[in-house]
Amino acid sequence: MNIIKRIWNFYYEGFRSMTLGKTLWLIILIKLFIMFFILKLFFFPNFLNSRPEGESKEEFVGKELINRANP
Repeated sequence: MNIIKRIWNFYYEGFRSMTLGKTLWLIILIKLFIMFFILKLFFFPNFLNSRPEGESKEEFVGKELINRANP
């Protein structure tokens, strides 16, 4: 338990004493949010919800891969 507390204090003190680093971390976190949440909503729709009723996900993905490979 002591090692975990020492690691926590190491990072806590390091981030607390940053000046420019806090701004850079904020920019990094905003970019990650945009990449993983906003872009996913618009460019990566959930195709598995469009499968016919009664068909498993595995069957649907297999058929889609075969159909898209043979135009």
